Amino acid sequence: MRRDGELIPDPNGQYFRQWRDHIRSPDDIWNEIIAAVNLPGVTSAPKLQPIETRLVMLQTGMRAPMGIKVRGTDLRQIEAFGLELERELREVEGVKDAAVYADRIVGKPYLLLDIKRDAIARYGLSVTDVQRQIQATVGGMMMTTTVEGRERYAVRLRYPRELRDNPESIARILVPAGNGRQIPLGDLIDIRYEQGPQMIKSEDGFLVGYVLFDKLEGYSEVEVVENATAYLNGLTEAGRLDIPAGISYRFAGNYEQQLRADARLKLVLPIALALIFLILYFQFRSVLVALMVFSGVFVAFSGGFLLLGGYANPDFLDVSFFGTNLRDLFQMRTINLSVAVWVGFLALFGIATDDGVLVATFLRDSFERNEPTTVKEVRDAVVEGGLRRVRPAMMTTATTILALLPVLTATGRGADIMLPMAIPSFGGMLFQVVTMFTVPVLWSMRAEWRVKRKLKRS
Repeated sequence: MRRDGELIPDPNGQYFRQWRDHIRSPDDIWNEIIAAVNLPGVTSAPKLQPIETRLVMLQTGMRAPMGIKVRGTDLRQIEAFGLELERELREVEGVKDAAVYADRIVGKPYLLLDIKRDAIARYGLSVTDVQRQIQATVGGMMMTTTVEGRERYAVRLRYPRELRDNPESIARILVPAGNGRQIPLGDLIDIRYEQGPQMIKSEDGFLVGYVLFDKLEGYSEVEVVENATAYLNGLTEAGRLDIPAGISYRFAGNYEQQLRADARLKLVLPIALALIFLILYFQFRSVLVALMVFSGVFVAFSGGFLLLGGYANPDFLDVSFFGTNLRDLFQMRTINLSVAVWVGFLALFGIATDDGVLVATFLRDSFERNEPTTVKEVRDAVVEGGLRRVRPAMMTTATTILALLPVLTATGRGADIMLPMAIPSFGGMLFQVVTMFTVPVLWSMRAEWRVKRKLKRS
């Protein structure tokens, strides 16, 4: 940049930032859009990218991650009730009020041609005769098909635009009657404008209208839907929200997939834990030893939740390291429980018992060789075994933790899914190191109790 302020190209210079100073993130751009379009008659929409919008529409049938489907038999009732829901949803905790929008269904002007049956009867015409004339002159009637190679085109015939572009021109269209008479169409029909639906949507045999909304940052979709359901049910019970006869509504959106996944995980998680315990039992042939090693699962489980809580705490790791804030580096924010998080816990359960198996296997083999007969010998054997297994156990844990660091700092495609999966595993493996101490202690307690019982018997 020269002294007079004019920009000049410089291969060794810096990039010139054209954004305004307060625009620092995509959320800032979205807030500017909301402020600019907050005008009567201008609709809002959730913050979605084009490809994301297509995916959401394929999943939910709506152009928003969440919404309410209002079903009924009358479009005007559906629209009126949808507008009432739009007004009430703005008061729900966790709902982004700028994104709440109900479909405006009725409001498009239609030109209605209403045939007067008594008038056409006087001229000896039928309804079909009049409709056929309207179709041929205004709508167009297919006369033939032209063939051009492999292409086929329909040839339609109708009046020129200047003879059918307004109600007065349509009224002057002549309809042939008996005895060669030509009757103006305006004598046979009533022409008027009438409001009608802009688009007719149906689902399960009912007409349907959508009320779209989105969530605020820090709220999960399931939480927002539960808040909205409780709020609307409270209004209905209090008599402040009247549901017309024949109208019903239900919430729809991505949260339905979350509910289905939760129901599936309620079955998968117990099965996975049971299989892990069975494998440990078949390895050690002892329920007590299997429970000792299995305790590592609960330690890792608590560690995963502690790290999730740390991510939601704004003071957690809010320090700079070589000029980089650690919260920004590890993308720390509130992580809601989702399918990805539970998949991360499932992966954690599979590796959480590694250190325990390593220590318990060595202790079992050591006790089989030495066969301690006193409490002191038991404790010496446990300490020796624990010390010799510290390094392998730490290497097992360290490799897993180091392998997850690139995932926690990733920002590319798929990072939004991989990050929630990696957090439980990372936090669980950090706390799972405790099993290097819990398993030897529990083993020592069991062995000491056996030794004392033998001494009492003898």
